[in-house]
Amino acid sequence: MELPDLDTTYDLVLVGTGFASTFFAHEYLALAPANARVLFLERGEPRSHAWQLANRGALEDEAKRSIENPDADRKPWRFALAHGGSSNCWVGNTPRMLPEDFELRSRYGVARDWPLGYAELEPWYARAEALLDVAGPDNTALYPRSTPYPQPPQLLQTPDLALAAAFPGQFFALPTARASRPTATRPACCGNQVCTLCPVEAKWTVANGMREVFADPRVRVIHGARVRAFELESGRARAALFAHDGRERRAHGEFFALGANAIFNPVILAESGLDHPELGRGLVEQASVLVHASLRGMRGFDGVTIQTGHGYMLYGGEHRRERAAGLIETHNRPELRMERGRWREILRFKVIVEDLRRAENRVEPSGDPERVARTRWTGVSDYSQRAFDALPRELERVLAPLPVERIEIGRTLTPTENHSLGTVVMGADPASSVVDAELVHHRVRNLAVLGGSAFPTAAPANPTLTLCALALRSARRVFGAAA
Repeated sequence: MELPDLDTTYDLVLVGTGFASTFFAHEYLALAPANARVLFLERGEPRSHAWQLANRGALEDEAKRSIENPDADRKPWRFALAHGGSSNCWVGNTPRMLPEDFELRSRYGVARDWPLGYAELEPWYARAEALLDVAGPDNTALYPRSTPYPQPPQLLQTPDLALAAAFPGQFFALPTARASRPTATRPACCGNQVCTLCPVEAKWTVANGMREVFADPRVRVIHGARVRAFELESGRARAALFAHDGRERRAHGEFFALGANAIFNPVILAESGLDHPELGRGLVEQASVLVHASLRGMRGFDGVTIQTGHGYMLYGGEHRRERAAGLIETHNRPELRMERGRWREILRFKVIVEDLRRAENRVEPSGDPERVARTRWTGVSDYSQRAFDALPRELERVLAPLPVERIEIGRTLTPTENHSLGTVVMGADPASSVVDAELVHHRVRNLAVLGGSAFPTAAPANPTLTLCALALRSARRVFGAAA
């Protein structure tokens, strides 16, 4: 059936308006001529901050209904279908990955190396942090920095300060895109501890942080556009096929960037006929467990924002040959101790552990035109489980500087870290990867696949900053030579 075309052939067609697509477009627009034509195809609708406050949870509920997830009770996949994508529901944590996270195979004989290293990505980390106005500390020698953070760090809790003194360079304020001081578009963090939907918009989102991209006269956005597939011709993408207002349509382009997240990216590629042994395989995210440490005479919950500290005492080292790295993330939202007069004598934190891609955890087309993706989840890897098994003895060592009375480790893992990764994996070898180090498809060289779907591993660090840096780098590598 012949599909009606849009009236323009675009220089760049982007699928999605989330972090990766928007950062890619930001870099492209800085390089592109004044007559460039850019089209965003966004499945969701523009939802104002006021609408989201009045309809709290509606975006996440809609996302749940958009996929078939038979394992939803034990593994929900959390994202948002709206203008700005999952920037509407993220918490705002922005740590970098460590240099060793890019080299798991060569350093520890585990998983695979990334096709680029920390040094190559470092300038793009700095660019992404500047765009996100990240608030962070200056003592981050674990991941060397070329520039200071744009904003000073959020305040630590009292137990955090004790850990920072005991483990200098290994425990410091968590980097975050929740403003510590007012910016041109955002106030400082209000400390109300509801950061997935910040009541005052102190947290960075695409809507409040990337307005200039969508105000650019070269840019057009079509909301309510559900991209089905790419039309290919002679090894190149010719058009994006999408449904809009009950009609099937076609958008022609010179270059395409797919940023629909790690659940929808592989389905769109599969429906385009771009099969690959790794496509849709390896759906992964970090795993975590909650811990409560009861303290004698030391009070917590006196920081500012929802999460305050990062501890790397369980992260690097030779143990990664046998078990996964762990990142400690301390929580400042009060969950009080149920003892009169000792309500705040507690430290609540999460240990976030890396996981490995496994073929049985996957995404595939569902055959349903409404719920186009089907996810399958069988659990975490043995590599990750061994890290959780070691926690009782490891936490005694890590928490020794605190006046600990007892440590209570959650009996079950938290259901989700709200990330989805690994289903369109990057690599240098086309036989074992779908996209290259620039995120360009190995077979279709005018198609980039953006976001966490390209991650070969799931390091403990939140992935958002890394995928933003990768998107900036990709746009520069693809279009920079022509600028």
